[in-house]
Amino acid sequence: MAHAAVSSPGVDVADGAPAAALERPDFQIVPRAGLPIVAVVLGLLIAGIAVNKLWPLEFLHVVGGAAWTVIDLFLGFILGPILGKLSVPARIELTTRLMPKMVLIMPTVVTVTLAAGWQLGTHLGTVQSSYHLHGWVVASFIVVGVMAVIALGLLEPANIAVLTELKKPRPKPEVVERLMKRFIYTAGATGLMQVATFVIMTRLAAG
Repeated sequence: MAHAAVSSPGVDVADGAPAAALERPDFQIVPRAGLPIVAVVLGLLIAGIAVNKLWPLEFLHVVGGAAWTVIDLFLGFILGPILGKLSVPARIELTTRLMPKMVLIMPTVVTVTLAAGWQLGTHLGTVQSSYHLHGWVVASFIVVGVMAVIALGLLEPANIAVLTELKKPRPKPEVVERLMKRFIYTAGATGLMQVATFVIMTRLAAG
């Protein structure tokens, strides 16, 4: 998995001397340019819930869920190993360009998936205990609920903490390394859990 964006055998110096300052590109922890896009997506979500029609709800839920799955699998199983093999400057460059975008993307994707999914279940009646596959629906609630807690309670705080540390004049490599590992590992864990959602969703679609 990924190592620290600023960790390198040549970064620390002996005899307790302070580490040399690392060159980092300027970045925003929360990219303001992306906020209008988030507002548009959330506006579409509110509109879809308000009209309570099948197609908008299915579109929002499927697109949000697909994006969530792809992001988790990509971060955990593709980007993580790549990060571990990059040079320190390349790690810093990639981290400071990617992670701020994730600050906006993950909460938005999770919110759209869960809110549209619940409204869709209400619209179709699948959340009712009388539904013949209600047990599978409850299982999906449990799996998705755990993934949401991991994404918003572990992955997102680790993301923000990494960026905050990198904003400091002299970021601590061990802190960044620990936080980056948490970010990549939790993304990989939720990626594996997405496989369980595939099983559940295909069973529900089969009726």
